[in-house]
Amino acid sequence: MTSMRDALADSLQRQDGGLAVADEATMSRAIHEVYCGPDADHDHPNDKDLEQARSLVSALQQALAAMYPA
Repeated sequence: MTSMRDALADSLQRQDGGLAVADEATMSRAIHEVYCGPDADHDHPNDKDLEQARSLVSALQQALAAMYPA
């Protein structure tokens, strides 16, 4: 069985498959770009964007942990 670290390393070497690596900061910027857009009344991710990013990163971590148990 492949460890989560090995699976991540293997997937990072591939150029396809839609894989992205993100932390709360990059995820909150992406959420801001998608949901707030260029017409937003603020230029940077706000607290709501950051909270959504934390929730999404946590859900992704849980899904990966279930797929690749230690």
